[in-house]
Order: sequence, then C-alpha cells, then structure tokens
Amino acid sequence: MITSVPLAVRSWPVWWRARPASVKDGALAATLTALAFVPTLSVIGAQLGDLPRRPADALAVVLTVAQSAPLAFRSRHPAVCLAVIGAAFAVHQALCYPHTFASIGFYLALYTAGAQQPRHRRELAAAVSAGYAALAVVLSQLGSPSRISDFLAFYLVLVVIWTAGAGMRRWRAEEAERRRLGALAAGADERARIARELHDVVTHHVTAIVVQADAAQFLVGTAPERAGQGLAAISDTGRRALTELRYLLGVLEATGDAAFTDRTPALGSIADLVEQARVSGQPVDLAEDGERPPQPIDVELAAYRVVQEALTNAIKHATGRPTRVTVHYRAAHLDIEVTTEGSAPAEGPAVPSGGRGLDGLRRRLHLLDGELTTAARPGGGFSVRAFIPFRDTA
Repeated sequence: MITSVPLAVRSWPVWWRARPASVKDGALAATLTALAFVPTLSVIGAQLGDLPRRPADALAVVLTVAQSAPLAFRSRHPAVCLAVIGAAFAVHQALCYPHTFASIGFYLALYTAGAQQPRHRRELAAAVSAGYAALAVVLSQLGSPSRISDFLAFYLVLVVIWTAGAGMRRWRAEEAERRRLGALAAGADERARIARELHDVVTHHVTAIVVQADAAQFLVGTAPERAGQGLAAISDTGRRALTELRYLLGVLEATGDAAFTDRTPALGSIADLVEQARVSGQPVDLAEDGERPPQPIDVELAAYRVVQEALTNAIKHATGRPTRVTVHYRAAHLDIEVTTEGSAPAEGPAVPSGGRGLDGLRRRLHLLDGELTTAARPGGGFSVRAFIPFRDTA
C-alpha cells in the first residue's frame, strides 16, 4: 500500500535549510545543553585523565553549560566559541567533575573553527595545541594514570577533527569558485548567443532594406507603382526588424514577459522569410517534404536562422538569381537545404559581409548536436545544408 507524505513533512527540510545560521546554531546549542543533563548520556563524551571523580556541584553545572551554550554563536565567532568551550572543558577535566555529554561541544567548536575561522588560523591552532599540552601536564601532576601515548592519541583525534573542518572549508571555497567560473562562462555564452541573434536579425533585415531601397530608386521614374510596392516592402521589413529587436531586448532585460516568447521565430515563419525575399526581388521557391512533428523551440529557432542567413547571403551575393528552400522532416531530425544558382552582377552597390553569420550558425547547431555545411555549386552559385536532430525534451 502506497501512502502519501504530508506536505508539512516534505516541506520541513526545505524550511529548515532556509533558516539563518544563527537560528540553527541556537537550536544546536539548546539541544546539546538539554541532553547534557540526561543521566544516561553522561557516559558519552570526552574522557581524559581517568582521575577519581568529585561530586557535581553548582560550578559543575556552570562548566557543563559553558561547554555547550556558546555553540549558539559558533558560526559568527568561531574562535571565541572555541576559546570559551575549550577553557570550560579544560577546567572541567582538571577539577575532575563527572563526565558530561556537553563535552561533545568541544569537538563541534573545534570543527567549526577549522571550517569557518577566516583569519589567524595557524595562531588559533597553535593556541589550542598549547592549551591541550598544558592540560595534559596538569592532569599528570594531579596523578593521572594516563601515559603520554594516551594524551597523544587524544590529541590526534583533535587534529583529525580540525583537519576535517579545514577540508570542508577548502571544499566550500572550491565549490564557490566553480560556481563563479560557471556563472562567468554562462554569461559569456549568453552574450555570444545574443550577439549571434542580433547579427542574424540586423544583417538579414538591413540587407533586405538596402536591396529594396536600391530597387525602388531605379523604379521611381519608370514604374512608380512598383516603386510604391518596394517602399511598402521596406516599411514591412523595418517593422519585422523592430519586432525581433524588441524580443531580443526582452531577453536581455530577462523580464519573462510571455508576449516576447510568443514572438520567437518558429518553423511556421519560414514561409514569411521566403515571402519577404520575394518582395525584395529574389525569386525563391519553398518546398516541404514529410509531416512536420512537434519539436523544441530551440530547434525551430535554429531552423529559422539557417533559412534567414542563407536567404540573406543569396540577396547579398546573388541578387535576382533563383533560390530554392527545401525542408525535409525526418523521424528524428530535420534537414534544410537552401540552394542559389550562379551569381549575377548586382544592379546596386555591393552589401558588405562581416562573415560572422555562418560561423555563428555552426556554433548554434553544434550545441544542438547538429551540423551546417556550405558548398559552391557547379556552374556558380552556392548551397547551405543543415542537419538538426530532435532532442528529447520529456
């Protein structure tokens, strides 16, 4: 029979982890102090010297509390906590009071100092060692039957506890450094991704606007109606550019606005890219093969950018030459091919190319385990082929 865990029980560890360190330390100190007065737990604790025990009195109670209560500020003042508890432990042992569970506080304070003391760590370790040596001498003078090897064995236990705390300190520092470097790398990757997006958007739309504007200049005197259509196309291209730039600004601001997410280019927008290229005067055909399956947004966006960059290059370097966009839907991947026939002399000034578009696409597809290839066609022209696998998002 399967029983559900109450929500309050499941949320308790999360609630406790979210509490401040002072609250946790206070709870630890209170718990250890209370357990110190449980008779059956008195046999659990540090036993040093093996001297005859004297009856407990008021001072014994004070020393017992002093070995556990200072744990309440162990995270904020680890050295002070260790000094107070260590002194109380030494006096308690030297006066031969009965064993107490509160002596566990000395171990906890030593571990905390090793893990959290920020400065003068060597001095603190030397002071603890000197204090322990003095205590061993005092116990020997009081007639302790323990041998030097016994005192050394107990000292080695203290060294192990301190070393464990120091190891935890190093691990935390290394973990913090890994997180810092990871955040820097993630930030660099995000900046590179945004730069690629801006390149794709600006290059494609500005190229289209330049080509359309050049064509409109030639048509103003000969075909005013076609010139008007060209100006309308320039206006539409500018609006598209503004829409995508607003989306990218929304990503940079990290607003999380759903409106920006809705404007993310998807595979359905490839037809819009083809139509926009046609309006710019580029003869483009679109063919789709197979049934389009559902796919992650990063795959759709990558496919959109591949077609966008290929058409941009066609408009820039082969203006007016036939171009064909073919999208093949496979069971586990997507194949895109954009081919352009041999180049023809451009009627307007050449549009400079920064050379970053295809390199950015290769990096984008590499992150998706895909591949981008470009090649010259026989007799002139060029082709762009992209392989994009469908990643499991379940």
